[in-house]
Amino acid sequence: MTISETAAFLKTLDRVLILTHVRPDGDTVGSAAALCRALQDLGKEAFLLDNPEITSTYAPYAAPYRAPEDFTPAYVVAVDIAAPGLLPENAKRYVNSIALCVDHHPSNTGYARHTCLDAAAAAAGEIVYAIIRELTPVTPAIALPLYVAIATDCGCFQYANTTADTHRIAAELMALVDVSAVNKALFRTKSKVRLAMESRMVADMELFDADRVVVMQIPLALREEFHATEADIEELSSLAALVEGTDCGITLRELQPGTVKISVRSGPRVDACAVCTMLGGGGHRAAAGATVQGTMEQVKAAVLRAVAQATEG
Repeated sequence: MTISETAAFLKTLDRVLILTHVRPDGDTVGSAAALCRALQDLGKEAFLLDNPEITSTYAPYAAPYRAPEDFTPAYVVAVDIAAPGLLPENAKRYVNSIALCVDHHPSNTGYARHTCLDAAAAAAGEIVYAIIRELTPVTPAIALPLYVAIATDCGCFQYANTTADTHRIAAELMALVDVSAVNKALFRTKSKVRLAMESRMVADMELFDADRVVVMQIPLALREEFHATEADIEELSSLAALVEGTDCGITLRELQPGTVKISVRSGPRVDACAVCTMLGGGGHRAAAGATVQGTMEQVKAAVLRAVAQATEG
């Protein structure tokens, strides 16, 4: 569906429940919150399904829109969710009744009845912004979570997915809200635990493929040693890509014994989406992920084999 078709469709809905993905980031939470507020501004009953994995970083943006326990939706909308496997446990009951998905992942599986997909968008927030502009005025209450969505998914406008349109949209949002506190909290503040974990990950990193590929690991033992919360671990997947001389950063996070989350951040030489698709995941060419069964060593070997197959030169 186009932006206009999606906006027209949303105008026909009421009693809407909006879903966010597992281990929710700023894009899924901010986009969902902004869309929810826009629908409420239209006089519609709309809420966000509580995400049990949301951290203290993003919880304040979702809190005003959390669905009451007795809410029964007539329609379900997914935001920034590429595949049913990315639904939180409490959202899986809706897997066959999702009326609309708004997404920017090229790996989207088309599971929803209708899909508004723009793989060129830096964030789902950019798509949601365009939809909302056809629904209702963009107010400060809408602008703030949208800024969070867009800024977090493009690394505060540093990642390769950032476009001129990304900056234009951000400028329009910044004209409505002061984002200085948000930028400080999201991009220039780290807990002592987070810094300690980064130090250990760097000390233990491994280099492969003529030092062009770096692997960092977050075993359960590391999290337990530092008593790290989910907020401490958020965005650690971006650390590996910062190593000078590398063009593929791989982070392996042990979710539980025998289950490992893979995050790949890459340059033009390595197609991160192709790597993770081989392992049952997906994402974007420069940033993708997958969850794989196996030990850390087994998963490391598997992802390195996938990188070798997806490498151009």
